[in-house]
Amino acid sequence: MALAACNSSSERVELTPNPPTPPVADGTAELRIHHTSANAPAVNVLANGDVLAGLENVDYQKSSPLLEVPEATYSVQVDGILPGGDVTTVIEGDFDLEDGVRYDIFALGNLGADAPFEFGPFIITNSVSPVASGEARLQVLHGAPVDVPVDVYLTAPDADIAEGGADFTLSYQDFTDQVSVPEGDYQVTLTVAGEASSVLFTSPTLSLPAGADLMVVATLNTAANSDDAPIALLIADGEGSSVVYSTTTGADIRVVHAIGDAPAVDVYANEIAGDPVVANLAFPGATDYLNVPADDYEFLVTVTGETDAVLSQEFSLVDGLQASVFAAGELGEETANLQAVVLDNRRVATEARLRLIHASPFAGPVDIYVTATADISDAEPAFAGVPFNAEELVTTGNVALAEGTYFVTITLAGETDAALGPLEVDLSTSGIYTAVAVGNTADNLGVILLDDLAPTEM
Repeated sequence: MALAACNSSSERVELTPNPPTPPVADGTAELRIHHTSANAPAVNVLANGDVLAGLENVDYQKSSPLLEVPEATYSVQVDGILPGGDVTTVIEGDFDLEDGVRYDIFALGNLGADAPFEFGPFIITNSVSPVASGEARLQVLHGAPVDVPVDVYLTAPDADIAEGGADFTLSYQDFTDQVSVPEGDYQVTLTVAGEASSVLFTSPTLSLPAGADLMVVATLNTAANSDDAPIALLIADGEGSSVVYSTTTGADIRVVHAIGDAPAVDVYANEIAGDPVVANLAFPGATDYLNVPADDYEFLVTVTGETDAVLSQEFSLVDGLQASVFAAGELGEETANLQAVVLDNRRVATEARLRLIHASPFAGPVDIYVTATADISDAEPAFAGVPFNAEELVTTGNVALAEGTYFVTITLAGETDAALGPLEVDLSTSGIYTAVAVGNTADNLGVILLDDLAPTEM
């Protein structure tokens, strides 16, 4: 099985069956690993000291394929990947894998001494068996580490859940049996147990074909609108996995004014009428994240108080998306445009996440240093020759660093004189730190600080 549309604002998620696979050979078991701990780093999974195929650098809300392994006792070890590539063992133990049994092993809970739900392994076993003809099969686990029991409804799309009772009630770590249903279109709804009006999750239409064999896990939503849409479903299909967000999630968008020679601007959605979505945003300013319904939009930018668009761009915003929309380039030049940069904002208990974005057309290609001291004379750049791209802003992505004090210095490519910095930053684990290089002339060259680097108001 494979999800044909995931992380999508589509009203329908299509699942398409893979070609039939032969039954499990005698003397073998099935093994699958799921990373469902929201603040844990990516992991490697080892058996008897060797990394299992397909189980290297497994990140949050990912499931492995179903692996066929000989029945035996295995020493299974899960290593969290630390900054710099070091690892620490977070789960280890001996597991007896028996003939004809499917083992789903979940990394559940949260890391940290104060975490209310301890991080560790959780195992579900089932006998290996075929899915009945004309049916789909699914099993549901409450894997979100919160003390909130949920009611699970599996209904026809857009059915009124108030007209019938819940199919299951699950507390954290509770799971259903494997449940077979006729092939067809369904909707999954999760509510607070006993409170049908307190909806936590509403899926798009899920099209389940005959032969679908799914593990469905309620996990914490670490993407957009996590306060109002706290749950996302991890769906594992035997070959991989996908994440399905609630139709109430929407997209989180923030706007960054990164054009150094441009006046303050207003930003409108779809038409220049009424109040702007963002008003009077001046360089080098940025908004907080704004949640908007998943849909297709045209963002239009005007000089504040005027009605003629100076920039416009169409964006397709999907449920679960978190993006920063930059007005970047040089005003009056073809390089000026709106660009969306998508960054992973999940916080990890074992690392600080630093990311840098090159939005200065004046600087050209640059070298970026991240060092323990302000002196870069003997240092190698962490990122060399990073260009300014007028069509797609270049970002380092999340750089995992150990907690501590660092200096960020940006030079013109191949040079050692600082064009920006050194910027001293104190990084803490679980932190997210974003710096944007901006400026259209030498006089306004600078850095926009976002997320945990943003200055706090006194």
